Amino acid sequence: MPAAPPPAPKPQHDVEQVELLQLGGDDTECGLRADAARNRARLLEAAARLVAEHGAAGVTMEAVAAAASVGKGTVFRRFGDRTGLLLALLDHSEKKFQAALLGGPPPLGPGAPPLERLRAFGCAVLRRTADELELQLAAEPGAERRFTAPPRRFLRGHVLLLLRQLLPGADVELLAHTLMAYLDPVLVHHLTRQCRMPPARLEAGWLDLVARVTRTDPPG
Repeated sequence: MPAAPPPAPKPQHDVEQVELLQLGGDDTECGLRADAARNRARLLEAAARLVAEHGAAGVTMEAVAAAASVGKGTVFRRFGDRTGLLLALLDHSEKKFQAALLGGPPPLGPGAPPLERLRAFGCAVLRRTADELELQLAAEPGAERRFTAPPRRFLRGHVLLLLRQLLPGADVELLAHTLMAYLDPVLVHHLTRQCRMPPARLEAGWLDLVARVTRTDPPG
């Protein structure tokens, strides 16, 4: 009797998606009571409105408390200090973006070819950075954590996954770092605020860069 065939290996895509979920960091709302979670969400929504209206400089513990109609002590108990508040606000935004990558509609989410997903990823990151630029700069990690912070690792891991499908055999780890460097918030600040480049030019540059790295034609 012939030997039974070995079990099929688990698809690499599934394995790496689990890893990406782990790279997203701990869910800070796990274990919170329902009312505490709602209060936290209300404070973050108030902080997001202040960022949109006044920039990150307008986000103070006092301003958030007033916008959310709570006492200042409530904000301090929930986030510790202003830095903790900014990090929590950025984390909230990051989790929504991760959810779009892992389960949202294509081409940003699953279901589209890897090349289309890579194109959509960079354009989405650039738009999100433009919307949150001051907040991202305020929460920018130092040099020792810039490449190891969980959100950065998650995004780089997503690019790495797509590059492995597009360029088997290439040094995709270095290529992922190269592509992520183009999306760095500090560079986006320099190009859009100091060099006065329109966002559309940055998005076109991303599509051109992806085409050159993957040796494909840019979209028509």
